[in-house]
Amino acid sequence: MAQKKKVTFDDIAKYTHFSKTTISRYFNHPDSLTLENQKIISDALEKLNYQENKVARILASGKTEFIGLLIPDLYHHYYAEVLNQILSTYETFGYKFLVFTGNANEEIERRYIQELLAYQIEGMIILSHTIPSRELAQLPIPIVTIEREDQFVSSINTDNYMGGYQAASLLAKHDCDILIHINSPTDPKIPSYGRIQGFKDCCREQDLKNELFFREFGHSYESVQPLLREILDKLDETYAGQKKGVFVSNDTLANTFLNLLFRKHGCLPADYLLVGFDNSPVSREAGVPISTVGQQIDKLAYEAVRLLVEQMNERKKRRPAPLLEPVHKVIAPTIFRRETTERE
Repeated sequence: MAQKKKVTFDDIAKYTHFSKTTISRYFNHPDSLTLENQKIISDALEKLNYQENKVARILASGKTEFIGLLIPDLYHHYYAEVLNQILSTYETFGYKFLVFTGNANEEIERRYIQELLAYQIEGMIILSHTIPSRELAQLPIPIVTIEREDQFVSSINTDNYMGGYQAASLLAKHDCDILIHINSPTDPKIPSYGRIQGFKDCCREQDLKNELFFREFGHSYESVQPLLREILDKLDETYAGQKKGVFVSNDTLANTFLNLLFRKHGCLPADYLLVGFDNSPVSREAGVPISTVGQQIDKLAYEAVRLLVEQMNERKKRRPAPLLEPVHKVIAPTIFRRETTERE
């Protein structure tokens, strides 16, 4: 069978009676053409069964249709689920992703960013916390962040304050004698600090006895487990016989805490109620499904890509109108009541 002839710009030009320059503008600067002419060329591509040469287009336009993605780690189930949801936006927006994990190393992350720029990425989504937003704003491409310090760049965040307040309220409704919050030390500039403040404000307003435990948990099970075991032992000793409502800052830590309860007591003791944060898959799939404050991770991911694509498309116009101020969008959380609080 003879090989089918590849359709060229010259073929499209002859079919539409436009110049090759006009056809090139359709692919590289479509907004420079009228909507009517764009439609004529689009119909011609379909009728001619045109198959685009991606490499040639990249070389001609310098636009790769790649977005860089920098995340802290894949240990926390939240980051893995955000990554999964961001990758799923390809069908909607047509952008592909180059992904790096920074593991909280500032110099390594700077090197990763330079490597991503060398690949001619058109924009970047950053979840990692190490590099200040002032520095990120100086990069020559649009930046959108998720759940990190964002003063100088656009961002998509959960309403963490509302989430922390909801978690404390849920535990309070079950008449706990003491409310506990477990978290890492958190800079108030980081959106997730709202979880701490919301918890504290709820306890203060309702005059609830409470205690906070802050530990540098790190990014591995080996670093997390002994610290959570130490907290569990202290709670058992200090609040023996009292009903303890424990709000943990994320589902990964909450699941580890739940496993430690089972190892120590053989079950989830009646005097422990547990709430996580994120609604990542591990909260639903745990041995005892964990009540959690659900970030709408699919919506966070979609809105981050949408906002970034808007900024990238603006830069492709002949007269771009860049943002005068960063855009910050906040998405409300949803409480999920499961067996770690809703027991008979």
